[in-house]
Parts: sequence; structure tokens; C-alpha cells
Amino acid sequence: MNTPTVSPRLNLALIPPGTMGRQLITLAQDAMGRPMRVPLLIARGRRPGPVFGITAALHGNEINGIPVLHRLFNDIDPAKLRGTVVGAVVMNVPGFLQNERWFHDGTDLNHKFPGSPTGDAARQYAHRILDRVVSGFDYLVDLHTASFGRTNSLYIRADLEHDVTSRMARLMRPELLLHNPASDKTLRGAAMELGIPAITVEIGNPQRFQARYIRLTLQGIRALLGEFGLLPRKKYADRPTPIVCRSSGWLYTQEGGLLTVLPDLLDRVEEGEVLAHMTNIFGDRVEEFRAPSAGVVIGRSVNPVGGSGARILHLGHPAAESDGFRIT
Repeated sequence: MNTPTVSPRLNLALIPPGTMGRQLITLAQDAMGRPMRVPLLIARGRRPGPVFGITAALHGNEINGIPVLHRLFNDIDPAKLRGTVVGAVVMNVPGFLQNERWFHDGTDLNHKFPGSPTGDAARQYAHRILDRVVSGFDYLVDLHTASFGRTNSLYIRADLEHDVTSRMARLMRPELLLHNPASDKTLRGAAMELGIPAITVEIGNPQRFQARYIRLTLQGIRALLGEFGLLPRKKYADRPTPIVCRSSGWLYTQEGGLLTVLPDLLDRVEEGEVLAHMTNIFGDRVEEFRAPSAGVVIGRSVNPVGGSGARILHLGHPAAESDGFRIT
């Protein structure tokens, strides 16, 4: 077994060309002084080339990306690789250990970037992710899933007006592409600010392994590495052209009670169509939700229990030719 090297930051010089390696990058300490270390899988090719980074479990319960990385690195032959592939298997170490989406201070780590070297716990951790790991990448694919109580299609958030990230997203061939310029304190946004083209892949549902989505994501990443010249190209079976959305938004409840959501993932809905209804604890229907516009269901709630302001569904607004980016 390949023993990992403990390092204060990503250090590709420790991996000889044409070999595979593992590193544990120290990002923080807990109250007992025990280190929090991010595990990295590294494949360094014999020939020089770009550094392609893939991160998983930035939310600790979003784990579908972990077997994607395991299978990818099991298949890579570094003798045939040009450049380097780095897989950060678990980014949010305390959240992962607690089966929680959040960082250990109860905050959303993916809204703390670019962080601060002197800030609170989450901001320091985010700063060190960026400084000690991600700054060494030339490209980034950040793997996520839905959160607890929700389910997602296989979709990608990317700036579809950016030549490189649009190409990256389309090569992955997800079920849906969402135009989403990165400007919301996410890891993707912070990477883009550093000049690192980055996309976010949403791979289904939290705290479970979903074989079909894992397989399709692995194929997409493998195709991406082939098209960018890191690995030999492989031929994969054709997949349907992704739905392209120019924007999206969540719908929320006004009353509290028991929620029933009617459409399924990727269903098309028409303006005014009934999407969900809420009953109170006595079984009386107290609220009905209609689509504010035509759209497609990107994600939806699967948790019937919700108070005022609970999420109903994530409605995408399909793009038209006039929106200015390619939709086929």
C-alpha cells in the first residue's frame, strides 16, 4: 500500500514523474492539538502538462464524489498521463467525520471563501484550502450533491459565457447545465478569481453512493481529461444532450406543515402548474404552490416536514438562442 506523506501543502515535487502518490495536507488542529488533514490522491505523468484538480466532500455529507475519485485513480496509468491529476478525497474533514454538511462550527464552508488567514475557524480553514491545495491547480472540478432532505439531478454549475468553463461543463455531459457565474464566496468562485477555470458538479443525493451517477460522473471526468490532453481519449456511448438553463431559483413555503412535491427531477412544468401542496398537522390543506413560470425541475425537496420558508423545488429557466450561449 502506498503510504501517504504528511505535508504542509500540496507538493508535487515529492511525486516522481510516472508514478502515483498520496499526501495528507495539514490544514488545522482541533482543541486537543490533533491535526485535520485533507487526503490527496496524486497521479503524476511522465510528460509535463497541466495540473488538474478534483475536490470532493467540501460539504461533509456529500460523498458521491469519493468513489468517483477512487475509481478514477484506480484506472489512471501514469505512464500514459501528460501532466498531473490531483484528487482531494475529503475537503471538509470534520464535517465528514460527523456525517454533517457543515463545518464543525456549524457554518457552510462553501460560503467562506476566499477565507482569511486570521479569521474564524471556517475562514482560516477555507483560506488554507485555497492557499495550500487549490492554488496549485490549473483546472478545478468541485464535486457536490444535494443536501439532507433534498434530491438533485446530475447537473453542473458553470459560467457558460466563459470559454474554458463552458467547454469543461459540456464535455462532462450531465443531465443539465446551469449558467451560474461564480461570485458567491464558493470554492469555485475563489478559484476563478485566481484564474483557475472551475466548475461545480452536483451528483445526486447526500450521504449515499448512487452507482449510476457515480459511473456517469466518472465517464465525464475521464472524457474531460482526454479532451484536455492529459489522458488518451476513450470512446463512450452517446448520452442525451444536456438541458441548458440560463438561470434558476428555489421556491419556498409560506406556511408550515407537511409538504408534498408533485413533479420529479428534470420534469418540464408550465406556468401556473401546481407543483406542491402543504397540509397542516390535522390534515387540512393550507397552501398550494404553482409554478411562477415555465421551467425544468433541477432539484426538489424529499422531506415532507417543513416550517415557513422550507424549500420546495429548484426551478431552472431553460435558455433560448437569444441568451447568447450555445444551448445544443
